[in-house]
Amino acid sequence: MSNIRYNTVYNLSAKLNAFKYQHEAFLEIKDKPYAAIFHEQGLGKTKIAIDLLLYWLSSCDVDTVMVVTKKTLVPNWVDEFATHTNLRPKVMNNSKGNNYYILNSPVRTIITNFETISGEKERIERFLKTRNVAIIIDESAKIKNPDSKLTQDFLYLAPLFYRKVIMSGTPVANRPYDIWSQIYFLDLGESLGTDFASFKHTCDLSNDLVHNTERKELFEDNVSKIFDKIRSFTVRETKNSGIITLPSKIYHDVYIAFENQQQMMYKQIQNEMTILLKQGDETILDESSDTIKRLLRLVQVTSNPKLLDEAYEGPSAKEMLLDRLITQIIERNEKAIVWSSFTGNIDEFCKKYKHLNAVKITGKMSTEDRIRSVKAFKEGNACLLFATPQSAKEGLTLTVANNAIFYDRGFNLDDYLQAQDRIHRISQKKDCNIYNLLIEDSIDIWVDYLLKAKQQAAFLAQGDISKEEYQKNADYSFAQIVQEILKTN
Repeated sequence: MSNIRYNTVYNLSAKLNAFKYQHEAFLEIKDKPYAAIFHEQGLGKTKIAIDLLLYWLSSCDVDTVMVVTKKTLVPNWVDEFATHTNLRPKVMNNSKGNNYYILNSPVRTIITNFETISGEKERIERFLKTRNVAIIIDESAKIKNPDSKLTQDFLYLAPLFYRKVIMSGTPVANRPYDIWSQIYFLDLGESLGTDFASFKHTCDLSNDLVHNTERKELFEDNVSKIFDKIRSFTVRETKNSGIITLPSKIYHDVYIAFENQQQMMYKQIQNEMTILLKQGDETILDESSDTIKRLLRLVQVTSNPKLLDEAYEGPSAKEMLLDRLITQIIERNEKAIVWSSFTGNIDEFCKKYKHLNAVKITGKMSTEDRIRSVKAFKEGNACLLFATPQSAKEGLTLTVANNAIFYDRGFNLDDYLQAQDRIHRISQKKDCNIYNLLIEDSIDIWVDYLLKAKQQAAFLAQGDISKEEYQKNADYSFAQIVQEILKTN
């Protein structure tokens, strides 16, 4: 395919130099037809990607580079282009007219989001057939579910891209099999096979591993081989690999007992759930949406009973614990981010701590309001930021704070890891404290064990640890704990 003729002469030089490890990653993958950049979050994957696209446009017969990211991160990429390049990318969005104009012009760089690619699939297919287009997918775990329409649209378009790069600090976003469709987008099944069902079966961190030795050995053996199969086109660095020196990340698991009224409510819901399970013909240990909803109700009670019952008047044990932690942090003249999965908590706490100029970020807020909150926290006198991981776990550097408090946690590993690394990244000067608030003898303990098990499995799949190291640390007792919580054994 011949290149497009451009009347404009573009300056394809980079404004800033890369760190040594970023340049080494660039050299490793710059001439490959496809690659994965799996550097841990906070290590500057964006700079590697920008150097790649500048090189492609100047040296590799690439007419156009398309950067695809999440909607909320599009402005970040526009800013990164301004910081690192002399290019002014076009932005594709939900405007069909705007997109038509861009796709029918001699455009060199495009920034867009996942949903726009899916919604414009037919038009983009025609675009890809007329020129050499490279794609960089940021936060590629977005296409981890091969059964979703969005992922299927990306896999359909995959063979038409001239060059392909995916990026994620957490490619194993939740379970080892999350990596399959991301890699399939690159190599169409050459490395990890073309049968997702088979791959999932052998790489599933399921609840029966604790009782089934043969299944456990199969799981560990297969997951330990994943990174070796993709190593030839993958670069991966972690904060522990010695490439940079960051302050320590210190974990604090802070336990507290139920308040009496809160415990009564928890046990009532627990008993109701047990009755429902015994009446049905299902197991609580699956991952159906109904199962997750039931477990989430218990998480809500340990977090804040008012989330389930507005008439609840008693205290929440965690709120009193939060008060003490915030007092200690403010006395140290430090800032903190408080994470909760529930918008109701975020709204309530932001009002409660108004005297400390608290700000918030939730999915219900406009982009403009979120930007104002971030600016007040980073540059103003706001000491506290309350946020949901779903709305603020990516694309933000919040190193003005060195304390992250997880008031509650969901079941998704990516939410937890991405959220804590808003503060633990390049430009952080202080040791970072990660506080996990846990109610004793509650579902909080299961969530803690589950996330730790998922993290160890992710380490193994991503090549961060050996099979032997994994076997020393692996703990499958989360399955037994949930049985005890729900009285199913």
